[in-house]
Amino acid sequence: MADLAIVNGKLAPTAPNADPEAGTLLINGGRIEAVLPPEEYVAADQIFDAEGLLVLPGAIDIHFHCRAPSFPERGDFGSESKAAAAGGVTTIFEMPISKPCASTTEVWLARRDLAASHAHVNIGLYGAPGRLDRKEIEGMAAAGAIAFKLFTTEAVKGREDEFTGLSVTNIDEIYQALELVRDTGLRCAFHAEDQRLIDMFTARARGLEGPDHFRHLRSRPSVVETTAAAQLIAVAETIDTPIHLPHVSSKSTVDVIRHAKARGAKISAETCPHYLHFTEDILEKIGPYGKINPPIRHEEDREALWEAVREGVIDVIATDHAPFTPAEKEAAWGDILSAPPGHPGVEQLVPLMMDEALSGRLDLFHVVELISTRPAELFGLYPNKGVLRAGADADLTIYDPQSRKIINRQDGFSRGADCNRLYDGMEIQGEVAATIVGGKTVYHGGEIKGSPGDGAIVQPCN
Repeated sequence: MADLAIVNGKLAPTAPNADPEAGTLLINGGRIEAVLPPEEYVAADQIFDAEGLLVLPGAIDIHFHCRAPSFPERGDFGSESKAAAAGGVTTIFEMPISKPCASTTEVWLARRDLAASHAHVNIGLYGAPGRLDRKEIEGMAAAGAIAFKLFTTEAVKGREDEFTGLSVTNIDEIYQALELVRDTGLRCAFHAEDQRLIDMFTARARGLEGPDHFRHLRSRPSVVETTAAAQLIAVAETIDTPIHLPHVSSKSTVDVIRHAKARGAKISAETCPHYLHFTEDILEKIGPYGKINPPIRHEEDREALWEAVREGVIDVIATDHAPFTPAEKEAAWGDILSAPPGHPGVEQLVPLMMDEALSGRLDLFHVVELISTRPAELFGLYPNKGVLRAGADADLTIYDPQSRKIINRQDGFSRGADCNRLYDGMEIQGEVAATIVGGKTVYHGGEIKGSPGDGAIVQPCN
């Protein structure tokens, strides 16, 4: 007898422009044992009646900042993985920023053990290769790092220990780091912004007249991102190793990526819901709460990003979930350049993308690709994750497409939920009905049902 059967639901489409089809999932030992026609009788210890609901492969958020064990007032692996579960996200990839930075095998292993004991969903952990120490890089890879991450910007003043081995601004050191990462077979992600240009434009922005909220974008115009991205692509092509460009925010960077992909460059690209849904004008209302690096930009950038998503130039939608406390954000009113950069978002990823599918603006099959299948493929988790088929992990997002919901930041599970000023008040179609991780229901009916440790530490399987 199976552990769980999910019956009466509509399963995610298996081809572009196809409709969801009725079916039954039989789950045993944390995996999908069979995908059955709806009329076939099943016996299971538990039956989940998904009448009227969509059953999707679990969402994978590949860009996540918890920072644990540092800054527990902002969030920890427990609170932020609860937020992921409530948002229908079954796997998160945690960045290496912490105190100290996860740039050694020892620190990486300590974070892994901490995450494993607190996680309500699966967690993959990035390592930072910027020490240029082959032993440490190979050690993190062997221990199960999901990938590596580097910033091409300097560490934030006063936070140097959080970025040791993560911030590498010299192109010769970036080249060496990529050579070392190439030998592990893993992908390296880059926060791509040019530090010298940031310094120049920030100095200019401080002297500008006009509303304070405009200064953030003026300090980081699109050339800051595009110059860094083009340089990284050139290095990666020379070394012949894959790289990932997170949080792409500008039309000019999209153009660079499009041309690079056309000539066969081994690059993947990601953008975030905040770049797709807003322009810099939102900062007039929410001020420092909307400060994110790279910045939210102009309408032409927003439109170019949507076009890149539709074309497949953008591979993944992820959140760059980065909670802070309201006190930290509030202190920067009138001086947005001093505000900490980041915004919570993991609870909104699935609802926002499903809203696009249910409205007909994006094909549901493509939405599943963007938030589940492609992340799994790019980071070596496919076919264990990102697909509904026999043998895959039973990580599932069950979505109610019928209801309409207004996002209320006070309902959030993230410890930084009160900083959710971007999405607060947005009306969307549908809501997450349940989240299942490894065959166990961890969220259902608006409540966390699981326990700390229900999530597993994930590592590339191929």
